[in-house]
Amino acid sequence: MILLISDLHLEEKRPDITRAFLLFIATRARQAEALYILGDFFEVWIGDDGMTPFQHEIARALRELSDAGTHIYLMHGNRDFLIGKRFCREAGCTLLSDPHKVQFNGEPVLLMHGDSLCTLDVSYMKLRRWLRNPLVLLILRNLPLTTRQKLARKLRNESRAQTQMKASEIIDVTPEEVIQVMAAHGVHTLIHGHTHRPAVHELEVEGQSARRIVLGDWDRQGWALQIDETGFNQAPFELTPA
Repeated sequence: MILLISDLHLEEKRPDITRAFLLFIATRARQAEALYILGDFFEVWIGDDGMTPFQHEIARALRELSDAGTHIYLMHGNRDFLIGKRFCREAGCTLLSDPHKVQFNGEPVLLMHGDSLCTLDVSYMKLRRWLRNPLVLLILRNLPLTTRQKLARKLRNESRAQTQMKASEIIDVTPEEVIQVMAAHGVHTLIHGHTHRPAVHELEVEGQSARRIVLGDWDRQGWALQIDETGFNQAPFELTPA
């Protein structure tokens, strides 16, 4: 069994999501061969050197899962793209590139966070290219912690304000980009998060049937995609009550 999750946006302000996640990895994930976390695991990440006690707690819980035999794979999201090697060592997880091609049930599958597919959101795509530039990343990682904290708050506030003003089709994936990316990687199944719109979309790639599976975000409920001998199955579950 393989499990995939994304968009938990873990933060101290949402202890209900944290409780649900800790229970999830202590129970269901212990039965899995692998756990894939496809981005926006944390609400914000300003650098491994700025890890808080809360983030260390999450890392310890992941390490326990890894030590128990479950392979953990983590992909950057647009909120936590500064997660680095130090966190991954502490958490016992492997950092994946975006996109990343894998084999599930003998089928090639493409994994992405999903934000790079939203090409109609021109302003965000420009910001994304700037923030992911290796030179910019180097500069960001070497800024004082207080400066990074202020920058993170500024970017989050601007992102929320802009998202409220944008049409829903702009902040969703661009269908043509999806087909192009899937064709380029030779896959007929794409799994991603980011949009917070869990669904399975049937489409056609180079004349063949294909599907795009969107992972759900953790907010009012949790979501996990389970891959086993029965296929690809995603279902919500209730968050842990206080």
